[in-house]
Amino acid sequence: MIGSQNKTAKHKVEALDKENFTYCYSIIEGEVLGTTFEKISYEVKITVLPLGGSVLKCTNSYFTIGEVDVPEKEIKAGKHKVTAMVEAIQAYLVANPDAY
Repeated sequence: MIGSQNKTAKHKVEALDKENFTYCYSIIEGEVLGTTFEKISYEVKITVLPLGGSVLKCTNSYFTIGEVDVPEKEIKAGKHKVTAMVEAIQAYLVANPDAY
């Protein structure tokens, strides 16, 4: 992950629905989990717009080890990283439409 202290992350695909453009996955191992999280799950849903384009919605679920209050600041930082990753993927796909 560019600009990140986290060098590894193991992901598990939970669900992939190509017809409904839904992808669910979890981070199940790696530095990003630290000693706080058992896993972090993401549900990504892409909705095609009638006049072209699409809307991407990502829902995150955080599973802690034991009873832990995660500071909102930490959650916002994680969301910022995911947003940056999605924007980088979007920029690549727009610049390389034959890549997919």
